[in-house]
Amino acid sequence: MDNWISVYETAQLYRAELVKDILNNEEVDAVILNRKDSSYHFGSIQVMIHPEDKEKAAKIVKSIHCE
Repeated sequence: MDNWISVYETAQLYRAELVKDILNNEEVDAVILNRKDSSYHFGSIQVMIHPEDKEKAAKIVKSIHCE
């Protein structure tokens, strides 16, 4: 995942999936990086994008009001 940056972080997988799907529908390449420990339930789930999509993705995420 070199050269990818986080545009959204949450503890809830469904929220990360929603953001990823919306970004992909808006032609922003997005993937999920799950850093949440499945046994102890700590950590986070991040939606990652290419740095060149940062501004567009930030505007989209802000308009979603996910959290």
